[in-house]
Amino acid sequence: MTSRPYVVLSAASSVDGYLDDPTDQRLLLSNAEDFDRVDEVRAGADAILVGATTLRRDNPRLLVNSEERRAARLARGLPAHPLKVTVTASGRLDPGLMFWRHGDKKLVLTVDSALERVRTDLDGLADVVSTGAELDWGRVLDELGRRHVKRLVVEGGGTVHTQLMAQDLADELHLAVAPLLVGQPGAPRFLGPADYPGGPTARMRLLETRATGDVVLLRYAPKERVPAAGPTRERDLHWMRKAIELAGKCPPSEGAYSVGAVIVGADGTELSHGYSREGDPHVHAEESALAKLPAGDPRLRTATIYTTLEPCSQRRSRPHPCAQLVLTSGLLRVVIAWREPSLFVDDCVGVERLRAAGVTVVELPELAVDAKAANTHLLGTG
Repeated sequence: MTSRPYVVLSAASSVDGYLDDPTDQRLLLSNAEDFDRVDEVRAGADAILVGATTLRRDNPRLLVNSEERRAARLARGLPAHPLKVTVTASGRLDPGLMFWRHGDKKLVLTVDSALERVRTDLDGLADVVSTGAELDWGRVLDELGRRHVKRLVVEGGGTVHTQLMAQDLADELHLAVAPLLVGQPGAPRFLGPADYPGGPTARMRLLETRATGDVVLLRYAPKERVPAAGPTRERDLHWMRKAIELAGKCPPSEGAYSVGAVIVGADGTELSHGYSREGDPHVHAEESALAKLPAGDPRLRTATIYTTLEPCSQRRSRPHPCAQLVLTSGLLRVVIAWREPSLFVDDCVGVERLRAAGVTVVELPELAVDAKAANTHLLGTG
């Protein structure tokens, strides 16, 4: 079995969501600074993919333009340019396009009915592989994995972006928004209608915002969608699973639990996270997450902290246990996966102390086994 690549969708759109205007001349949405950012993203990729429509419309070369970045790739034992990939169901690919004339290796993923046509037209210019009777994105990614592509950058067009987003195959989205309005019939859009995972209320996690001149870069994690409304059980389960992943990062210890914690705002966005012994052999997960936010942060009054283990009610390594830290922070909602057993303390009363102070505590026993998995060195496997 080979691992599929990490998929990054990269696009620039107008404020009203268009990739271009309907004229024959390409509309430049980005500025010089943002084009350089894209070049850096390309240089960090193992492969760059565009759809055949984009090839026919824009005739791109898809190269790493910076000489320094090409030299750095060569110094790492990589080709100067990433593998160039396109997908086509029709098989209509002009062998005179610049895509074939520049860079290093090229790969075409197509369908059975177009396979022979593409192989004939592109003889000696590219490897050609069929994904079956229809274009199958799972097989596309599997084929790239077999070719040792670990990071794939997808640069369009809108149909390709839409299909990958709808099938929940994009790990990261880079969207550069230009201060332009296109608004013309027939212009290509960044995304089209589709049955996207989670529906219209599922919010993607924001990774970064960055201004590059008059263009704004938005980076999102499409697979980390959570419901927008209220503290629902589905949302609680989602964020507890994130906390469980964090627990797996804890440095091992024979004298302390491995715990993960995530603080989530009322709007469903992550405010902070932490895990046991994160940079400090004595720090607890809740303590680590809270320390990353300003004291008295007003967002905490309406936020939820998800912690895989009941907040401690007593400890030797710090003046205040985690239950007290939660109360002091102003948090009014706590979600846990399991109660602290009597391994290091006889009677943990973190939940009781929180509830007595008016904090809502929700328990998710269905995830307790997963949360305990990071502590098998203490609890055994039973």
